[in-house]
Amino acid sequence: MSGADDRPVDEFEAIARLMRPLAAGAPGAFDLLDDAAVIPSKPGFDLVVSKDAMVEGVHFPPGMARDLVARRLLRTNLSDLAAKAAEPFGYLLAIAWPHGAAWSEREAFAKGLAEDGERYGLSLFGGDTVSTDGPLTVSATILGWTPQGGMIRRGGARAGDMLAVSGAIGDGGLGLAEVGRADPDPWLLNRYHLPDPRLGLRDGLRAYARAAADVSDGLVADAGHLATASGLGLTLHLSAMPVSEPGTAWLHRQLDRAAALTHLATCGDDYEVVLAVAPEDLAALQAAADVPITAIGRFEAGQGVRVTLDGVELRLSRAGYVHD
Repeated sequence: MSGADDRPVDEFEAIARLMRPLAAGAPGAFDLLDDAAVIPSKPGFDLVVSKDAMVEGVHFPPGMARDLVARRLLRTNLSDLAAKAAEPFGYLLAIAWPHGAAWSEREAFAKGLAEDGERYGLSLFGGDTVSTDGPLTVSATILGWTPQGGMIRRGGARAGDMLAVSGAIGDGGLGLAEVGRADPDPWLLNRYHLPDPRLGLRDGLRAYARAAADVSDGLVADAGHLATASGLGLTLHLSAMPVSEPGTAWLHRQLDRAAALTHLATCGDDYEVVLAVAPEDLAALQAAADVPITAIGRFEAGQGVRVTLDGVELRLSRAGYVHD
Protein backbone atom coordinates (compact mmCIF):
# COMPACT_ATOMS: atom_id res chain seq x y z
CA MET A 1 0.00 0.00 0.00
CA SER A 2 1.11 3.58 -0.47
CA GLY A 3 0.20 7.18 0.22
CA ALA A 4 -2.16 7.94 3.09
CA ASP A 5 -2.43 4.25 3.98
CA ASP A 6 1.24 4.18 5.02
CA ARG A 7 1.22 7.21 7.30
CA PRO A 8 1.71 6.71 11.04
CA VAL A 9 -1.53 6.23 12.95
CA ASP A 10 -2.13 8.33 16.04
CA GLU A 11 -4.19 6.49 18.68
CA PHE A 12 -6.32 9.48 19.56
CA GLU A 13 -7.02 10.29 15.92
CA ALA A 14 -8.03 6.67 15.34
CA ILE A 15 -10.39 6.77 18.32
CA ALA A 16 -11.90 10.08 17.25
CA ARG A 17 -12.40 9.16 13.61
CA LEU A 18 -13.06 5.43 13.71
CA MET A 19 -14.29 4.41 17.15
CA ARG A 20 -16.24 7.40 18.50
CA PRO A 21 -19.08 7.00 15.97
CA LEU A 22 -19.53 3.41 17.23
CA ALA A 23 -20.55 4.69 20.66
CA ALA A 24 -23.74 5.82 18.92
CA GLY A 25 -24.41 8.41 21.60
CA ALA A 26 -25.00 5.76 24.26
CA PRO A 27 -25.43 7.23 27.76
CA GLY A 28 -22.42 6.32 29.85
CA ALA A 29 -20.07 5.97 26.88
CA PHE A 30 -19.33 9.73 27.01
CA ASP A 31 -18.42 9.71 23.30
CA LEU A 32 -15.28 7.75 24.30
CA LEU A 33 -13.78 11.00 25.68
CA ASP A 34 -13.18 9.55 29.15
CA ASP A 35 -10.99 6.75 30.51
CA ALA A 36 -13.99 4.76 31.70
CA ALA A 37 -17.66 4.21 31.02
CA VAL A 38 -20.73 3.94 33.21
CA ILE A 39 -23.15 1.10 32.50
CA PRO A 40 -26.64 2.27 33.44
CA SER A 41 -28.82 -0.07 35.46
CA LYS A 42 -32.01 -1.59 34.12
CA PRO A 43 -34.46 -2.30 36.96
CA GLY A 44 -35.63 -5.90 37.02
CA PHE A 45 -32.79 -7.11 34.79
CA ASP A 46 -29.33 -8.64 35.25
CA LEU A 47 -26.35 -7.51 33.18
CA VAL A 48 -24.82 -10.51 31.43
CA VAL A 49 -21.12 -10.19 30.55
CA SER A 50 -19.06 -12.44 28.29
CA LYS A 51 -15.64 -12.08 26.65
CA ASP A 52 -13.86 -13.70 23.71
CA ALA A 53 -10.54 -13.04 21.99
CA MET A 54 -9.29 -13.90 18.50
CA VAL A 55 -5.68 -14.14 17.29
CA GLU A 56 -4.78 -14.02 13.61
CA GLY A 57 -3.42 -17.35 12.46
CA VAL A 58 -5.04 -19.15 15.40
CA HIS A 59 -8.73 -18.20 15.46
CA PHE A 60 -9.00 -16.81 11.93
CA PRO A 61 -6.86 -17.23 8.81
CA PRO A 62 -3.96 -14.84 8.14
CA GLY A 63 -4.95 -12.00 5.84
CA MET A 64 -8.68 -12.29 6.51
CA ALA A 65 -10.44 -9.06 5.46
CA ARG A 66 -10.49 -6.73 8.45
CA ASP A 67 -14.18 -5.92 8.19
CA LEU A 68 -14.93 -9.64 8.36
CA VAL A 69 -12.64 -10.01 11.38
CA ALA A 70 -14.60 -7.28 13.16
CA ARG A 71 -17.98 -8.73 12.30
CA ARG A 72 -16.90 -12.25 13.24
CA LEU A 73 -15.62 -10.93 16.57
CA LEU A 74 -18.98 -9.36 17.40
CA ARG A 75 -21.01 -12.31 16.17
CA THR A 76 -19.06 -14.96 18.08
CA ASN A 77 -19.48 -12.88 21.24
CA LEU A 78 -23.17 -12.35 20.50
CA SER A 79 -23.52 -16.12 20.21
CA ASP A 80 -22.66 -16.36 23.90
CA LEU A 81 -25.46 -13.89 24.68
CA ALA A 82 -27.85 -15.85 22.48
CA ALA A 83 -27.22 -19.02 24.48
CA LYS A 84 -27.88 -17.11 27.70
CA ALA A 85 -31.19 -15.76 26.33
CA ALA A 86 -29.82 -12.23 26.73
CA GLU A 87 -30.72 -9.07 24.83
CA PRO A 88 -27.61 -7.39 23.32
CA PHE A 89 -26.68 -3.99 24.72
CA GLY A 90 -23.08 -2.97 24.11
CA TYR A 91 -19.43 -3.99 24.15
CA LEU A 92 -15.89 -3.06 25.15
CA LEU A 93 -13.10 -3.56 22.64
CA ALA A 94 -9.36 -4.24 22.78
CA ILE A 95 -7.17 -4.36 19.66
CA ALA A 96 -3.45 -5.13 19.31
CA TRP A 97 -2.47 -3.97 15.83
CA PRO A 98 0.75 -5.28 14.29
CA HIS A 99 3.34 -2.55 13.81
CA GLY A 100 2.83 -0.92 10.42
CA ALA A 101 -0.84 -1.83 10.11
CA ALA A 102 -2.26 0.47 7.45
CA TRP A 103 -4.93 3.09 8.12
CA SER A 104 -7.12 1.34 5.55
CA GLU A 105 -7.05 -1.84 7.67
CA ARG A 106 -8.26 0.11 10.68
CA GLU A 107 -10.95 1.82 8.64
CA ALA A 108 -12.16 -1.52 7.33
CA PHE A 109 -12.23 -2.96 10.85
CA ALA A 110 -14.26 0.01 12.12
CA LYS A 111 -16.61 -0.33 9.15
CA GLY A 112 -17.29 -3.96 10.07
CA LEU A 113 -17.98 -2.99 13.68
CA ALA A 114 -20.35 -0.27 12.53
CA GLU A 115 -22.25 -2.58 10.18
CA ASP A 116 -22.97 -5.28 12.71
CA GLY A 117 -23.23 -2.84 15.61
CA GLU A 118 -26.19 -1.30 13.82
CA ARG A 119 -27.57 -4.69 12.83
CA TYR A 120 -27.61 -5.98 16.41
CA GLY A 121 -28.20 -2.77 18.35
CA LEU A 122 -24.75 -2.57 19.97
CA SER A 123 -22.98 0.54 21.24
CA LEU A 124 -19.24 0.70 21.91
CA PHE A 125 -18.52 1.71 25.53
CA GLY A 126 -14.73 1.92 25.35
CA GLY A 127 -11.62 -0.20 25.31
CA ASP A 128 -7.98 0.06 24.33
CA THR A 129 -5.75 0.00 21.25
CA VAL A 130 -2.08 -1.02 21.35
CA SER A 131 0.69 -2.06 18.96
CA THR A 132 2.36 -5.46 18.90
CA ASP A 133 5.26 -7.32 17.29
CA GLY A 134 2.91 -10.27 16.94
CA PRO A 135 -0.22 -10.97 14.91
CA LEU A 136 -3.44 -8.98 14.98
CA THR A 137 -5.25 -9.76 18.22
CA VAL A 138 -8.77 -8.56 19.00
CA SER A 139 -11.03 -9.03 21.99
CA ALA A 140 -14.55 -7.93 22.86
CA THR A 141 -16.40 -7.92 26.14
CA ILE A 142 -20.08 -8.19 25.28
CA LEU A 143 -22.90 -6.87 27.47
CA GLY A 144 -26.55 -7.92 27.48
CA TRP A 145 -29.68 -7.96 29.63
CA THR A 146 -31.77 -10.83 30.99
CA PRO A 147 -34.71 -10.67 33.39
CA GLN A 148 -33.36 -10.81 36.93
CA GLY A 149 -32.34 -14.36 37.78
CA GLY A 150 -33.31 -15.53 34.30
CA MET A 151 -29.97 -16.19 32.60
CA ILE A 152 -29.88 -19.69 31.06
CA ARG A 153 -26.86 -21.42 32.56
CA ARG A 154 -24.91 -24.49 31.43
CA GLY A 155 -26.01 -26.31 34.56
CA GLY A 156 -29.71 -27.02 35.06
CA ALA A 157 -30.42 -30.07 32.93
CA ARG A 158 -32.28 -32.95 34.61
CA ALA A 159 -32.06 -36.65 34.00
CA GLY A 160 -34.54 -37.48 31.22
CA ASP A 161 -34.28 -34.07 29.54
CA MET A 162 -33.81 -33.99 25.80
CA LEU A 163 -30.59 -32.71 24.26
CA ALA A 164 -31.47 -30.45 21.32
CA VAL A 165 -29.60 -28.15 18.97
CA SER A 166 -30.55 -25.27 16.69
CA GLY A 167 -29.87 -25.01 12.97
CA ALA A 168 -27.35 -27.32 11.32
CA ILE A 169 -24.01 -28.65 12.53
CA GLY A 170 -20.69 -28.78 10.70
CA ASP A 171 -20.98 -25.84 8.30
CA GLY A 172 -18.50 -23.70 10.23
CA GLY A 173 -15.75 -26.29 10.12
CA LEU A 174 -16.43 -27.11 6.48
CA GLY A 175 -16.38 -23.38 5.72
CA LEU A 176 -12.96 -22.99 7.31
CA ALA A 177 -11.68 -25.70 4.96
CA GLU A 178 -12.98 -23.62 2.02
CA VAL A 179 -10.78 -20.62 2.91
CA GLY A 180 -8.12 -20.11 0.26
CA ARG A 181 -9.58 -22.50 -2.28
CA ALA A 182 -9.80 -21.34 -5.88
CA ASP A 183 -13.52 -22.07 -6.13
CA PRO A 184 -14.91 -22.18 -2.58
CA ASP A 185 -18.48 -23.04 -1.70
CA PRO A 186 -19.98 -19.58 -0.98
CA TRP A 187 -22.56 -20.87 1.52
CA LEU A 188 -20.01 -22.73 3.63
CA LEU A 189 -17.46 -19.92 3.42
CA ASN A 190 -20.06 -17.41 4.59
CA ARG A 191 -21.12 -19.67 7.47
CA TYR A 192 -17.52 -19.59 8.69
CA HIS A 193 -16.85 -15.89 8.10
CA LEU A 194 -20.19 -14.60 9.38
CA PRO A 195 -21.90 -16.96 11.83
CA ASP A 196 -25.50 -16.10 12.68
CA PRO A 197 -25.93 -15.65 16.44
CA ARG A 198 -29.24 -17.25 17.37
CA LEU A 199 -30.69 -14.24 19.15
CA GLY A 200 -34.15 -15.05 17.82
CA LEU A 201 -34.31 -18.02 20.21
CA ARG A 202 -34.44 -15.71 23.22
CA ASP A 203 -38.13 -16.01 24.10
CA GLY A 204 -38.23 -19.75 23.55
CA LEU A 205 -35.11 -20.34 25.64
CA ARG A 206 -36.46 -18.21 28.46
CA ALA A 207 -39.70 -20.17 28.49
CA TYR A 208 -38.47 -23.73 28.02
CA ALA A 209 -34.68 -24.29 28.16
CA ARG A 210 -33.16 -25.65 31.36
CA ALA A 211 -29.54 -25.32 30.22
CA ALA A 212 -27.82 -23.95 27.12
CA ALA A 213 -24.47 -23.13 25.53
CA ASP A 214 -23.31 -22.02 22.12
CA VAL A 215 -21.53 -24.49 19.85
CA SER A 216 -18.09 -22.96 19.38
CA ASP A 217 -15.65 -25.76 20.22
CA GLY A 218 -17.72 -28.57 18.70
CA LEU A 219 -21.14 -30.11 19.31
CA VAL A 220 -19.83 -33.05 21.35
CA ALA A 221 -17.59 -30.85 23.49
CA ASP A 222 -20.19 -28.17 24.16
CA ALA A 223 -22.97 -30.68 24.85
CA GLY A 224 -20.55 -32.29 27.25
CA HIS A 225 -20.12 -28.97 29.06
CA LEU A 226 -23.88 -28.96 29.75
CA ALA A 227 -23.75 -32.49 31.12
CA THR A 228 -20.74 -31.76 33.34
CA ALA A 229 -22.21 -28.53 34.71
CA SER A 230 -25.49 -30.35 35.40
CA GLY A 231 -23.80 -33.31 37.11
CA LEU A 232 -25.19 -35.75 34.55
CA GLY A 233 -24.22 -38.06 31.74
CA LEU A 234 -25.40 -37.73 28.17
CA THR A 235 -26.09 -39.86 25.11
CA LEU A 236 -25.80 -38.08 21.75
CA HIS A 237 -27.07 -39.72 18.55
CA LEU A 238 -25.06 -38.72 15.47
CA SER A 239 -27.73 -40.13 13.16
CA ALA A 240 -30.13 -37.45 14.47
CA MET A 241 -27.68 -34.56 14.11
CA PRO A 242 -29.04 -31.88 11.71
CA VAL A 243 -26.86 -31.25 8.66
CA SER A 244 -27.36 -28.61 5.95
CA GLU A 245 -27.72 -29.37 2.24
CA PRO A 246 -24.08 -28.43 1.52
CA GLY A 247 -23.03 -30.47 4.54
CA THR A 248 -25.05 -33.43 3.30
CA ALA A 249 -23.44 -33.13 -0.13
CA TRP A 250 -20.04 -33.21 1.55
CA LEU A 251 -21.07 -36.28 3.58
CA HIS A 252 -22.05 -38.14 0.41
CA ARG A 253 -18.51 -37.66 -0.93
CA GLN A 254 -16.90 -39.25 2.12
CA LEU A 255 -16.00 -42.93 2.24
CA ASP A 256 -16.35 -43.36 5.99
CA ARG A 257 -19.76 -42.15 7.22
CA ALA A 258 -18.93 -42.54 10.91
CA ALA A 259 -15.67 -40.59 10.59
CA ALA A 260 -17.36 -37.89 8.52
CA LEU A 261 -20.24 -37.38 10.98
CA THR A 262 -17.76 -37.38 13.86
CA HIS A 263 -15.79 -34.66 12.09
CA LEU A 264 -18.89 -32.48 11.73
CA ALA A 265 -19.79 -33.03 15.39
CA THR A 266 -16.35 -32.03 16.66
CA CYS A 267 -15.00 -29.39 14.24
CA GLY A 268 -16.64 -26.39 15.94
CA ASP A 269 -17.25 -22.84 14.67
CA ASP A 270 -20.99 -23.49 14.22
CA TYR A 271 -22.30 -20.97 16.80
CA GLU A 272 -25.59 -22.77 17.10
CA VAL A 273 -27.24 -23.28 20.52
CA VAL A 274 -27.18 -26.68 22.22
CA LEU A 275 -29.67 -27.01 25.06
CA ALA A 276 -31.58 -29.13 27.53
CA VAL A 277 -35.38 -29.19 27.40
CA ALA A 278 -38.00 -31.32 29.12
CA PRO A 279 -39.54 -33.84 26.68
CA GLU A 280 -42.99 -32.34 27.20
CA ASP A 281 -41.70 -28.87 26.27
CA LEU A 282 -39.79 -29.77 23.11
CA ALA A 283 -42.69 -29.17 20.70
CA ALA A 284 -43.46 -25.78 22.27
CA LEU A 285 -39.83 -24.74 22.01
CA GLN A 286 -39.72 -25.82 18.37
CA ALA A 287 -42.87 -23.81 17.65
CA ALA A 288 -41.43 -20.71 19.35
CA ALA A 289 -38.07 -20.89 17.54
CA ASP A 290 -37.17 -18.99 14.39
CA VAL A 291 -34.82 -21.79 13.25
CA PRO A 292 -35.24 -25.58 13.38
CA ILE A 293 -34.66 -27.21 16.77
CA THR A 294 -33.68 -30.89 16.58
CA ALA A 295 -33.62 -33.42 19.40
CA ILE A 296 -30.34 -35.35 19.23
CA GLY A 297 -29.97 -37.09 22.58
CA ARG A 298 -30.90 -37.37 26.22
CA PHE A 299 -29.43 -36.48 29.60
CA GLU A 300 -29.14 -39.33 32.07
CA ALA A 301 -27.76 -40.22 35.48
CA GLY A 302 -24.02 -40.77 35.47
CA GLN A 303 -21.21 -38.87 33.81
CA GLY A 304 -19.51 -38.47 30.46
CA VAL A 305 -20.80 -38.34 26.90
CA ARG A 306 -21.76 -41.44 24.93
CA VAL A 307 -21.83 -40.85 21.17
CA THR A 308 -23.74 -43.39 19.10
CA LEU A 309 -24.39 -43.97 15.42
CA ASP A 310 -27.22 -46.32 14.42
CA GLY A 311 -27.24 -47.73 17.94
CA VAL A 312 -23.49 -48.43 18.06
CA GLU A 313 -21.33 -46.47 20.52
CA LEU A 314 -18.36 -44.72 18.91
CA ARG A 315 -14.96 -44.08 20.48
CA LEU A 316 -13.92 -40.53 19.67
CA SER A 317 -10.30 -39.40 19.73
CA ARG A 318 -11.42 -35.87 20.65
CA ALA A 319 -14.63 -34.10 21.54
CA GLY A 320 -13.81 -30.78 19.88
CA TYR A 321 -11.36 -27.92 19.68
CA VAL A 322 -8.85 -27.90 22.54
CA HIS A 323 -7.51 -24.55 23.76
CA ASP A 324 -3.80 -24.54 24.59
